[in-house]
Amino acid sequence: MKLLQSLGLAFVMGVSALSPVIAAEKELENFRDQFNSGKMSWGKVETRAKKEGVINWFHWGGSEELNAWIESAVVPRLKKKGITLKTTRISGTREAVDLVLAEMQAGKGIGEGTVDAIWLNGDNFYTLASQNALFGSFADKVPNARNFIFDTNNPASQLNLSDFGTPTLAREMPWSGEQYVCYIDTARLKRADAPTDFGGLEKWLNNNPGRFTYVKPPHYVGNTFVQTALYAFNPSGKGYVDFQKSIDEFTAEAFTELVRPGFDYLKRIEPNLLGSGKAIYPQNQAALQAMFNNGEIDMGCEFGLYLVANKRENGSFPETAETLAFPKNGMIKNKNFLAIPANTPHPAAALVFANIMSSVTLQVSKLKTIGYPLGIDVQTLSPIDLKAVKAAAPSHYGVTTEELGQGAVADTNASLVKVIEKIWIEYIERRSSKPFEQIVREAMKT
Repeated sequence: MKLLQSLGLAFVMGVSALSPVIAAEKELENFRDQFNSGKMSWGKVETRAKKEGVINWFHWGGSEELNAWIESAVVPRLKKKGITLKTTRISGTREAVDLVLAEMQAGKGIGEGTVDAIWLNGDNFYTLASQNALFGSFADKVPNARNFIFDTNNPASQLNLSDFGTPTLAREMPWSGEQYVCYIDTARLKRADAPTDFGGLEKWLNNNPGRFTYVKPPHYVGNTFVQTALYAFNPSGKGYVDFQKSIDEFTAEAFTELVRPGFDYLKRIEPNLLGSGKAIYPQNQAALQAMFNNGEIDMGCEFGLYLVANKRENGSFPETAETLAFPKNGMIKNKNFLAIPANTPHPAAALVFANIMSSVTLQVSKLKTIGYPLGIDVQTLSPIDLKAVKAAAPSHYGVTTEELGQGAVADTNASLVKVIEKIWIEYIERRSSKPFEQIVREAMKT
């Protein structure tokens, strides 16, 4: 974009004045194209990265444990490569996505942006991909690509090849994995009495009003609870399967039919949520956990395969807290990724960063130190590395790894996410009197 502007100005001002700018952009484009086509050695990438010297990583900064691990584990590894890590801690991924898009719309092309890497997945990746705002297919070209399965013929590759229904095409590097689980305090709610499906949750709430709530959409944790409920009440009986389609594959009538039973369920349980008839929805995970710890609710749901183990370890949850497999046959599982924007100011350093973050050493360290699940695939690891992974993994309380694996299902297609959250806001939060079909139709149009 900037290149075209420069060429136009050059016609007026003379090519010689701007030729260094044009040459620099052209050189960066050549670097990108050479690397993404597999024609560049890794040694050349590392040499260039050292000259660039900096990587600007934008990531969710709401965990002090994560931030401390980055400083103690990631910064030194990059330093050895001659790269300084500069982090921007954001409260929501869209902040970084919006910045990238705004800069590109202002004509800032490769080498001229602010962001080198973003921790993201789902609809944020979909947004960047649909705006042609990504660096390209790099993830299967870096040396540590060997730690992932990218083979389309191998079913184990699915979480690497698709992100909320959007083909990744190696445009983002898997970094961590997660599963949506729930947790209970067995001192207040015995495991035998805890619900294991949505029907059971409704019955339990009828007898124990006010003892549960979920995070408010459009926060992704709240969206996921809503999506899980929609899966459970899919009238076709196919659960998550129908939600893998793009929104373009649905008519308003068909989508209304698909989601109405789930939304009717959410409407039905709302009077019995925390708030004595006027439902209180926490804004984020921290608020949900505070309600749980304060004894306001007996059960919470969010992403966190090892959440209970981590919280018990650092004293944030009581020793009586346990993980609950809910819903037992429909817990959404996905991966999250590191993406490089199209206008990255330090492309080589960004590639080195993505490669280092995908190393077995840092992946095991991340798992052991802060309990964030692996992004790499254990099937690719050597017996020695696999042993290290097993030794590093936190314990599960109340469930087994096998139970969680058997209940895992795919996440919702990214193109449906914003539509579903808009329906929730209008139908549940605003309690609109509009016909449900109209609400759906309007959500699909915007």
